[in-house]
Formats: sequence, C-alpha cells, structure tokens
Amino acid sequence: MVAMNKDLVEEYILRSLKALQLDYIDLFLLHKPVGFQPGEVLFPLDQNGYLKLDMKTDHVAIWKAMEAQVDAGRTKFIGVSDFNIRQLDRLMKIARIPPSTNQVECHLYFQQKELREWGEQHGVPVTAYACLGSPAAVSVFNGPKNMTESQLKSPMTEDDVVRIAKVHKKTPSQILLRHLLQLGVAVIPKSSNAERLKHNLDIFDFQLSTTEMANLNALDQGEEGRKFFVSNLGKGYDTHPECPYPKCPEHRN
Repeated sequence: MVAMNKDLVEEYILRSLKALQLDYIDLFLLHKPVGFQPGEVLFPLDQNGYLKLDMKTDHVAIWKAMEAQVDAGRTKFIGVSDFNIRQLDRLMKIARIPPSTNQVECHLYFQQKELREWGEQHGVPVTAYACLGSPAAVSVFNGPKNMTESQLKSPMTEDDVVRIAKVHKKTPSQILLRHLLQLGVAVIPKSSNAERLKHNLDIFDFQLSTTEMANLNALDQGEEGRKFFVSNLGKGYDTHPECPYPKCPEHRN
C-alpha cells in the first residue's frame, strides 16, 4: 500500500524477487485500492494516529506499470485485491492485460455473489481469503466487544455444515472449501498446522449435491456477513476516494 505509485512498481517487484531469490513470480497483486504515502513504514501514521494517505492514487497508471512487469518477464500474471466493481470496470476499460483475479474476503456468510457474477462475465475470477471465516483473526482485528454474536460465529460450527460433513465423512472446513470451489471461487486457506494443510488439499474426491449447495448458499448474509471492516485498516482509511467498502463516504449517498 506504500508502493501504490506507478514509479514504485518496478522497484518493489525487484525487491520481492531479490528476497525470494527468484527470476520471476507467478502472480503480482495490487494489494489494496487505497494508497498510503510512500516510505518504509507499512502503515504510516501522523501525530494524531491517522493514516498518511496518498489521495491521488491512480489505478490506471499503476496498472500500466504492472503490465510492463509482465512484458519484462518478472511476473506471469497480475491481479488485484479488494477492488469493487466500479474500480474493476475502470481497469477493464484500459487494460491491455486484464486482471487474472480479484482477491477478496469470501466465505459461507459473505459469498460475494455480485462480485462473482461480474467476474464470470469479464473473466476475472474471485480468489477467497478468509475462506473459512477466519475465526481467530476476527477477534484480533475487531475485538469481541465490538462485534455481534453473528459476526463472531464461525461457519465451521454451522449446523448444515456439520451435518453435510458427516454425510461425506469430511471435516467442516473441507465442506466450506468445497462449497466455494463449486461456486467457481479459488481458495487460499491459511494454516501452519501440517495436518490441516493436508486436509485443506483433500477436497477433490467428492462433490456437494445440488441440494447441499442450495442449503449452503442460503446461509449467505451479504454485507452483514463481512468479518473484516474498514475500521481494521486504520483511522482515516475511509476518507480515501478509492476506499472500496460500502461504509466508505463514497457509498453513503
């Protein structure tokens, strides 16, 4: 986010390649639509604790600089993260190389139907982070005192999920991942536990039925199911003109 400037794109991909000791990477993401003032501090703050934002963040210029990195052979694909449809439409109008994916929060309670449908129409599939509802991260970022019981609930404890897991002799997390896969969503579950890593890969030997998919689809809460809020990202984030979330000022009128 501190490198959201066309003049910094090449510098930062070269940094990544050096750190990874690679000649190229498979995917280079424009991580958030909101740019911070450049520097070495990841979340730069002013003396009052507000984020130092770059209010002139230019997605079009940045995207063209990212396309140049594909041309240079430093990355095979380029994509975005947490972009809304308005921002995606703007990129698609100028893109010589379209985004290969849009990485967003997506799980049982927040299924991103509108964004998925847009992606299907334009060839930009959704990749889901927090695909299991990210129960641990939720309490860290938001704090239980600031959240409703519904927001704190883990999709892995949902009755239908537990029931379907028993039918297929799978774990609830495997059912949640399989559900997203059958919706056409790529999943990137995070775990440092070796056994869970194996379980996360063991989701290709069964199929959820039409009825099971319908039952799980019905648990979508739309925006009410969102686990990560704009307030997680720092004071003042919602004042940026490219803040993508519905609760940002741009979306309140």
